[in-house]
Amino acid sequence: MIEFDIPGFGQRTLHHLVLDYNGTLALDGRVQPGVFSRLSQLKNQLQIHILTADTYGTVRSTFGQTDYTVHVLPAGNECAAKAEYVRELEALSCVCLGNGNNDAVMLAEAGLSMAVLQPEGVARAALTAAHILVPGIDAGLDLLLHPTRLKATLRA
Repeated sequence: MIEFDIPGFGQRTLHHLVLDYNGTLALDGRVQPGVFSRLSQLKNQLQIHILTADTYGTVRSTFGQTDYTVHVLPAGNECAAKAEYVRELEALSCVCLGNGNNDAVMLAEAGLSMAVLQPEGVARAALTAAHILVPGIDAGLDLLLHPTRLKATLRA
């Protein structure tokens, strides 16, 4: 669990880290450098969930032997499926990271959300739905490893 109280943003108790896979954790189906070590540190504080349409078919071979929850979404309406998944976890207890149009509703409903700018880019819908824009997955995960840093960005 990660807890913080930021003036003007509010108090949050986060239990779940929900991550988009392609474009956020991975580029062309391959996980970005530094992700595994950061997730390894965060798994002691948050339950980790990876949501994906699995465009490249690599998520199970990459994360199948971990204790993270990997959820491959059925084709079609991934945006609604991601949002529903977060709602079932209790959205305010989730920190969500994503970059695509299909992440926008999930990001808007989360207790804390980050739009991740990776080489694939970030969709305008994800950008406007998120609380924070981060310049890469490593920066987003580092904010969770050092949550005091969130104050500088989120306080009123």
